[in-house]
Amino acid sequence: MAGVTYEVRTGSEAESRLDTFLPVYEEVFAEPPYCDGPKEVAEFIRVFHLQAKRPGFRAVLAREGTDVVGFGFGYQLPTDSQWWSGLLEPMPEDFTRETNERTFALIDLAVRKPWRRQGIAAGLHSRILDGLPVERATLTMRPDPEAAAAHATYAAWGYRRIGASRPWDDAPLYDAMVLDLR
Repeated sequence: MAGVTYEVRTGSEAESRLDTFLPVYEEVFAEPPYCDGPKEVAEFIRVFHLQAKRPGFRAVLAREGTDVVGFGFGYQLPTDSQWWSGLLEPMPEDFTRETNERTFALIDLAVRKPWRRQGIAAGLHSRILDGLPVERATLTMRPDPEAAAAHATYAAWGYRRIGASRPWDDAPLYDAMVLDLR
């Protein structure tokens, strides 16, 4: 989209930009099906600071002028990753084995409502993955039809569902998705 610029940040650079995109997080994730409130926002902030320290962390901000209108971020899964342990039906070890450079986990991707359906999410997504030395990307998302628009978008980008996941003990059920990059 004309007028939208993107900035790619890693690690501490991304951490220092949290205040610029936190309002986008608060706005987008207050919507159904997430309905995040102050408790969830505080948890997001806490976890984001931990994730930003992970090797291979990358964040991308979309701006129109000085306004941040979207963001996305994730990191490369380390060899000791527990990412796949939340799958309700375990996958073979040759699928879940990580090498520090095999899989990029897309944690969040969000665009403010007035800027949706303009290609900004695709721009964020492509810039997050651009040039990464990984074989695949993965993410978890609310199941369809709860997140039908997101499912349609990720399917159009080539993601496939590999199963249901409960990433932490009291987490809602998510769909685990994978995108082959090679």
